[in-house]
Amino acid sequence: MTAILERRESESLWGRFCNWITSTENRLYIGWFGVLMIPTLLTATSVFIIAFIAAPPVDIDGIREPVSGSLLYGNNIISGAIIPTSAAIGLHFYPIWEAASVDEWLYNGGPYELIVLHFLLGVACYMG
Repeated sequence: MTAILERRESESLWGRFCNWITSTENRLYIGWFGVLMIPTLLTATSVFIIAFIAAPPVDIDGIREPVSGSLLYGNNIISGAIIPTSAAIGLHFYPIWEAASVDEWLYNGGPYELIVLHFLLGVACYMG
């Protein structure tokens, strides 16, 4: 029995990743836009589901009168909602790291902004 050894050129991990992402031989073509689209849409979807079920009330008007929209706060499937960002924030970018605490971010409607911005970025990547 004879074994033939063939010397393969060593390719870097990054090179193999690039070839795999851009290969049309895969069952599902991902591409470079897919590298950004898949995580952003998964983030938007998972935050939407979690917020729809368990988000705390949001101060939508900025007058310290929170409005609840999640299922755990007494809403049903029809009346449940993701409450928009507080009017006190305005149209400003409000990421998690800008808030003093996660509770403050949730109280001011941070999940709504996270969902919308991740969804818009994911759709833009889908359009290519």
